Amino acid sequence: MENEYFKGETPEKGMGFICSLIGLLIFTVMGIGIDVDQYLQSTEKDIVIPQWYFFIIFMIDAVILLSILLIYFYRKAGAIIYPLATIAHFMVHMYFLDTFLYSDVTALFVFTGVALLAIIPKWQFFK
Repeated sequence: MENEYFKGETPEKGMGFICSLIGLLIFTVMGIGIDVDQYLQSTEKDIVIPQWYFFIIFMIDAVILLSILLIYFYRKAGAIIYPLATIAHFMVHMYFLDTFLYSDVTALFVFTGVALLAIIPKWQFFK
């Protein structure tokens, strides 16, 4: 059964696709900035946060950045990993530090509301 949806779509990356990835990247960098601030506060002040927490959170940050790169190169894994890693980042902050990250929530809204509008028409070109 041949799919006739988005028949005129080309594999070229348009301005909407690039702008949606830039939006995802902006909120990802904001989340990384929060993580770096927490790390600096824990090393400079008497805030007790275990070092393994930062290893986990920075690894999740790296996975989120990698997923944006995979989306740029039309890999289905990136479109699946991005929301899962962002949710994991949010949950780790909620569980260990009791911090509600609006940057993660906004990144998920941008992903579902804007990025998927650019990704879904190109899905046929994803590998």
